[in-house]
Order: sequence, then structure tokens, then C-alpha cells
Amino acid sequence: MPSTAHPRDASPRARTLRRRRRTLRTVAAVGAVVLVGGAATAYGVYRHLDGNITSADISSQLGGDRPAVLAQGAENILVLGSDSRAGTGTEYGAGLTTAQSDTMLLVHLSADRRWAAAVSIPRDSWVSIPSCTGSDGTTTPRQAKINEAFTLGSEHGGTASGAACSIKTVEAATGVHVDHFVVVDFEGFKDMTTALGGVPVCTTAPVVDPKADLDLPAGEHRLEGEQALAFVRERHAVGDGSDLGRIERQQQFLASMARTAEGELTDPTAMYGFLDAATRSVTTDSGLGSLGALASLAESVRSLPPSQLQFFTVPNHPRSDVVRSDTANVLWSQPAAGTLFGDLEHDVDPTAAAPTPAPSASPSTSPSTSPSPSSSTPSAPLTPSVTGSDEACTVT
Repeated sequence: MPSTAHPRDASPRARTLRRRRRTLRTVAAVGAVVLVGGAATAYGVYRHLDGNITSADISSQLGGDRPAVLAQGAENILVLGSDSRAGTGTEYGAGLTTAQSDTMLLVHLSADRRWAAAVSIPRDSWVSIPSCTGSDGTTTPRQAKINEAFTLGSEHGGTASGAACSIKTVEAATGVHVDHFVVVDFEGFKDMTTALGGVPVCTTAPVVDPKADLDLPAGEHRLEGEQALAFVRERHAVGDGSDLGRIERQQQFLASMARTAEGELTDPTAMYGFLDAATRSVTTDSGLGSLGALASLAESVRSLPPSQLQFFTVPNHPRSDVVRSDTANVLWSQPAAGTLFGDLEHDVDPTAAAPTPAPSASPSTSPSTSPSPSSSTPSAPLTPSVTGSDEACTVT
């Protein structure tokens, strides 16, 4: 029979358990945490999931010369997909011993939480990587493709230093202040898709790559584990083989994954499996380094309409337009790229037409861009490449 004791008469431990249960309920409402019966079990689940999360304080590595925060309440999160080969042998490519960040998304959550923008940054973007100081004191300034920032940083301080160098590089190139980072690894991504029972996708043409053990006829599929990872990493056997085509598939897969998590994580066992995989696979900054912090962030976007989760790709053009011999990398197109990041910096929906001030950091100082638009330049509304409500087939 349930107790009728007044909450004020409860013991400190009982009050703590109730707070834990409230946190679990909050995150479960948006498909982010499991609620199981029994106070002791719920407390144990909370402690386990909370203990899974790896976090680091990188504030000292970022320094003080950073873009100002111009939109209070908005949040910018740099999401990095780490394909470290540690412990995988040649499973994901021979001859690579460093950590890469072949997937990079700058996620902006509006202050009113009515819209969110996830901007894919092509891994082959040619930028100036600033002087990044790793935890061992080593600095690494150079001009290179943007995904090298994570590699250079991680070589001198592990995943957290890789994230710090990536943040410094993105902030310098965009003028947008990054509030948090999340790094997700290969194994965690596979486990999360498996816990969901697979993620629905469909293709307009067969996707066949013997090297990736991928053989998908045209049509609908539900991908999980190794097959899901192969699909989002695939580029050589699909389209023109560029990273840009892969970005569109990744965006559509992530949109479908978000819908699946929201719609299917009603079973406590499945939900726990997903969250266990998710929390084991991520490294975050100290500000997001607890289940409570992640729960609060998830709760803040619970009412966000799926159609207002908008995916974009940084406008770009081949670097061979400027350096004829470079056929592998891209430069950001101006004024379009500057306008997009100016919108995010000022918490303006990129799909709404409005005058947009230029970013604080002048892209003219970076070889990745041309001069930014003036503050009087009108901002033409952008059309997202994918939204959270899209269920169209992947273009292949």
C-alpha cells in the first residue's frame, strides 16, 4: 500500500530518490531516459547512466579570445562524430591510427526553443586552424581541412583536446560562440541504432559496396549496427563519391533516427538499452557532463515541432576555383555562409527573411572564406535540406 506521509516528513534519502525519479520522468518524456518501477531500481539506473558519461572541462584550452554571446538563452552545440580506430584493427580502414572527426554538426537551439538548426560542416572545408594548446602544452597552428583540428588536438591531449581545437577552429571561421560539445564514437552509434530496433531509411537506387559489406536494393530498409554505420559513412559507391553527398544521407538518417527515438522508445527495456549505449558513447564538456544536465537540455526542446528541426549544409564551392591543383577540398561561399552563421549568432531563423548583421569574427581573415556581408545586407530565407519531419527517400 502506498505511503501517505507528507513530503516534508520524508528522509533526505527519500527526497533524493524522488528528485532522481523526476529527472528520469523528464527525460523519458522526450525519449531520453528510462523510467522503471521502484525507487531503489530507479536510483540505481540513474547512477549507472550518470556514471557512463565522460566529460572534461576544456575552458582553459579555449582561452579568452572567443566570440561574444549575443543571444542569451540560445545554445550552440558542436557535435563531432569520432572515428577513432583504436582497438578496431583494420575494420574501418588500414593505416589510420589517429582520431578523425569526419562528421561535424553545429547545432543551434533557439532561445525560445521554437526552432533548431543543425549545420553540417563539410570535413574537407579548407580553413585556418588556430594555435590549439593540448593538455600536454603542445600547440598546432596551420592551414588545413577542418577535420584535422580534431586530429591535431586529440594527438596532444585525447578526445577533449580534439574537441577544444575543433571549437576554436569553428569559432574562428564562423564567429559563432560554441557553448557545448558532444563527441560520439563508432561503437556507440552502432549500439544506439541497434537499441532502437533499427532506423528506417529508403533509397532511390541500389547502394552496393563490397568493401563496406553494404548491399541495399532500392526501396525501404531498417538499418542497425554495422550496416547503419556503413550507410552513413558510405561515399565511394554512391553519387560522385564526395563528402557532400554523404552529408545529405547523414542528415536524413539523423532525422529518421530522431523520429524513431521519439516514437518507439516506449518500452523501458528498449529505452534503457538506447540510453545505456548513448551515455557510454559520448564525451561532453563539463556543462553537459551529467544525466541531470542532459535531462534539462532534453526537456527544454520537448515541445519543438519536428518540422522546425532544420538541417543545412554550409554553402561551399570547390577550392580548385582558387587553387587549381586542389580538387579535394572546398571553400565556403560568401556572402551565403557568412549570412547563415550571422543568423545563428543573432538567434535568427535562417528560413526567415530579415536583415542580418555580419558575424563578429571576420571571415576575411581565414583562407576558407571571402569577405563577409555588411550589416545592411538582407538575409534571404534559406530552405533546409532536411527537416525532422521529412520522410523522403535518400538521394543516392
